[in-house]
Amino acid sequence: MEIKCRVLSEGKARGRALLSNEPLSFLGGVDPKTGIIVDSRHPLKGKSIKGKILIIPGGKGSTVGSYVIYQLAKNKKAPAAIICMEAEPIIATGAIIAGIPLVDKPEEDVMRIIKESMKVEVDGYAGIIRIL
Repeated sequence: MEIKCRVLSEGKARGRALLSNEPLSFLGGVDPKTGIIVDSRHPLKGKSIKGKILIIPGGKGSTVGSYVIYQLAKNKKAPAAIICMEAEPIIATGAIIAGIPLVDKPEEDVMRIIKESMKVEVDGYAGIIRIL
């Protein structure tokens, strides 16, 4: 299955889906050294985003979150790609400077279609999400 979407940061990646219906704050919510979600109120607390296709509604919090995304990439703990329902500038900036494929505004309800751990490919050149 292919789902069209908007490209915000180019690139192509495959991985297993990690989903949350809750927005994620990278500053204080994700440990940049480990890639583990540490926000005690977030449903993904304790899970690693490393190498995953992170699917979230969007981000929240401080603009420093962009730098945390960059740190995750430098520490090789970043997600392989990010899919947002609607990305805001914090995540977009972080993904661009970190070289992480980021897409948003999917034409289908990916939160309903994609299940945890499904294999997904994000084509951040063509604007396509593929369920493998």
